[in-house]
Amino acid sequence: MDTAAQTATSQDQTARRTAFQAAETAMALLDASGTVVGWTQAAERLVGHTAAEVVGRSAASLLPDAAGRAVAAALTVDRAPSGWSGHTEVRHRDGRWIDARLWVQSLSGHDGGARWIVSATGRATLPPWVADGTAADALPAALRLPGHLPVGVVIRDTELRCTWVNDTQGERDGLPLEQRLGRRLTEASPSPQAETLEALMRQVLESGVPATNVEFRAFAPASARREPTFLASFFRLDDAQARALGVCVVTVDVSESRRARERLAVLSEASRRIGTTLDIMRTGQELADLAVPLLADYATVDLAESVPWGEEPPARPGAQGGCVPAFRRAGLASVRRGAPESLFGRGEPVLVPTTSPFTGVLHSGTSHFEPLLDASPGTWIDVQDTRRARTVRDHAMHSLMIVPIRARGAVLGVALFLRTENPLPFEEDDLLLAEELVSRAALSLDNARRYARERSAALALQRHLLPHHATGGTAAEVAWRYLPADSHHGVGGDWFDVIPLSGARVALVVGDVVGHGINAAATMGQLRTAVRTLANLDLPPDELLARLDDTVTGLSAGASVPEPARTTMTATCLYAVYDPITRQCTMARAGHPAPAIIDPDGGVTFPDLPTGAPLGVGMVPFASATEELPEGSTLALYTDGLVETHDHDIGVGMCRLSTALARPGLPLDELCSTTVDALSAEAPRDDVTLLLARTHALGPSQVVSWELAPEPSAAGSARALASAQLARWGLEDQIPVTELIVSELVTNAIRHGTGPFRLRLVRHESLTCEVHDTSGCAPRRRQARSTDEGGRGLLIVDQLSSRWGTRYTADGKIIWTEQHLAPANGSG
Repeated sequence: MDTAAQTATSQDQTARRTAFQAAETAMALLDASGTVVGWTQAAERLVGHTAAEVVGRSAASLLPDAAGRAVAAALTVDRAPSGWSGHTEVRHRDGRWIDARLWVQSLSGHDGGARWIVSATGRATLPPWVADGTAADALPAALRLPGHLPVGVVIRDTELRCTWVNDTQGERDGLPLEQRLGRRLTEASPSPQAETLEALMRQVLESGVPATNVEFRAFAPASARREPTFLASFFRLDDAQARALGVCVVTVDVSESRRARERLAVLSEASRRIGTTLDIMRTGQELADLAVPLLADYATVDLAESVPWGEEPPARPGAQGGCVPAFRRAGLASVRRGAPESLFGRGEPVLVPTTSPFTGVLHSGTSHFEPLLDASPGTWIDVQDTRRARTVRDHAMHSLMIVPIRARGAVLGVALFLRTENPLPFEEDDLLLAEELVSRAALSLDNARRYARERSAALALQRHLLPHHATGGTAAEVAWRYLPADSHHGVGGDWFDVIPLSGARVALVVGDVVGHGINAAATMGQLRTAVRTLANLDLPPDELLARLDDTVTGLSAGASVPEPARTTMTATCLYAVYDPITRQCTMARAGHPAPAIIDPDGGVTFPDLPTGAPLGVGMVPFASATEELPEGSTLALYTDGLVETHDHDIGVGMCRLSTALARPGLPLDELCSTTVDALSAEAPRDDVTLLLARTHALGPSQVVSWELAPEPSAAGSARALASAQLARWGLEDQIPVTELIVSELVTNAIRHGTGPFRLRLVRHESLTCEVHDTSGCAPRRRQARSTDEGGRGLLIVDQLSSRWGTRYTADGKIIWTEQHLAPANGSG
């Protein structure tokens, strides 16, 4: 039976014991012959008789003839039962009969005589399960089956001295009759609680108004393992003149019910305090913090070594060198400051002997319960682990529970509970509560472990896909920062890239896939690859985004996900191309925040760039805009995680970004770090990405171009012009190769293209050779046969250059090549 079921059973039993207190209970005190000697106001309200009318009469006169004779006989026999209960009828003063339930208890007094206390409750005021009696429950039948009622009864006189008491009360508090009878409560068992109860009894004596359902904890006998909890009711007894005769105190032991409520409260607290995050170590600490001091004086949570990293726990711990490096301490709590009992700190590995109960719990998956912990010489703890044995003795550890942390069929670790300052040993109920707490925490721990595994995979994938050594070449100096979202929100789909383009240009891209987790990271990788592929086609920014939008739509439609669960794949993106020769930057965006441009003096502007729809929406054209940037300007591309927070909108964030970027003269890498530090939260809800590019310009000394005549002899002129320029640049070693490349490109343009023709050489990190014509036909390299006289030009170009390609312009196309230059020969 689990803790919740046990609690329900205990509460049901307590409800039955206290039913007579919850209802209007009439009390009467009878002498040994069954004559009424004490009467209460509640009894008067039930049957209509005053104390003057009843006291001195036989109680049997209020019952039907058969029941009256049975009661009279039962009370006067030598071996009368100590108590019984049953249904009967009671005669009202007006002559009608009232269905009632009677409880009868015998009392012992200092004179050795007998008294009886009778409690009567009208059936109409009882709960249905009490009132629903049958003919077999009639009082005479009940008399033949006497039962011991778990209700304590004490009669006190007007001086509050004990005059009569039943056996149940004696068994409950352990006070012998000679210590109790004739004494007040504060004399028999002095305590602040006794003084409070006596004050309450005086009020009942003075007012005649009963006090019911008073809970108190006191008067535990020496043999009791726990301080019991009682529920008491106080009734004034009146004599024939309606004068106070004394007080009747009726008590019910509700210790089990109270403990059940306490256990439910602990479990409720566990639901609130354990598993508040997806951090494994924090969840382990939450379990330990809850257990101390509610359940134990010292608690630890040790997880299998692989669990905090999100990996599967081992099926069986492996031994190495006589010890099992199976655990890492995730939680630690103690009632003592600094937890001096602990041999290992939080986060440290925990080594235990191979034959200890710890490994036994891991192997079996069942708890180890040792209510009396023995660390004397020769015991397992002394033989296997002398350090632990010394700690147990030094800190008076006397009771132990080790509970496996199990989830989805796997044992993740163990939770240990010890008592040191609390002198009571653990009981079976404590073990059930501990197992319930650990089982709840285990689900949170396993969820956190699974999330850690996915997060680690997503981070690894993202780190692998993001650029590691991005460079802007001679076009720009670049710096970047990327911060993944906190563990609660999960890794997002941010990406950035710096892509070298032909003609010394550079492409800058920042994007953000909607969503979090490994799926977002995988989608990010697909989009980053697609952008690089499209960038190599030298497409304008707006056309590139249009192609990328088609790609996203295709990926979403082709996802291998059932139709009802399929979601639209969406992302935002900003793509910019900077040309250091013209100092122009052409940009287009798809639902992404606009870039910031910082001029050399520190002024920050956000260009009026067409917004565009997010990728994956489709049917919305993209537009680009061009800005001319002074040399030394800084372009800032970022994701919304940098400028959006849960308490501020993006407008506030962009103002803060503008302030953070307005720091002229600061090194680019330092500017990037300070900006992210100023804007990002300690635990960002979304990925944070910032890419900065400080622009350079290529001067006239690094770029040379010529117009070529549209005739076959132009190839020879182009070779001569290129050779002379290379000589002026000090690149004589490049002349032979460059002459061949120029000759092939110019010849191919004149033969297959249309004029005018133009040749341009650009000296930067590489040597770029460009031939422009007005034809829209792209050259195509083909495999020439041995008998062909031509068709080998582009094959030669491919072999001589590091890379080559085609890009289209508004008035034609450019065929370009690049040749590597030694560092000493590149632009400085």
